[in-house]
Amino acid sequence: MSRICQITGKKVITGNSVSHSNRKTRRTFIPNLQDRKYFIPEENRTVTLRVSTAGMRTITKLGITEALKRAKAKGFLNA
Repeated sequence: MSRICQITGKKVITGNSVSHSNRKTRRTFIPNLQDRKYFIPEENRTVTLRVSTAGMRTITKLGITEALKRAKAKGFLNA
């Protein structure tokens, strides 16, 4: 399973680890992804999503139906 949020589209990015002596080595920044089940009352079914914690806040704010609609429009959700 890829490390991409299905609501916000957040994914792994790369950058530098900078030490105290200012040496730079490559590193990855991994989003905080969680597997969560959400119930959609309009369709009377449950969906399992891989969402970041920012995506969870978005779902809380907008509601699961609106969040899924926006994610599909932006191409983050392929279902």
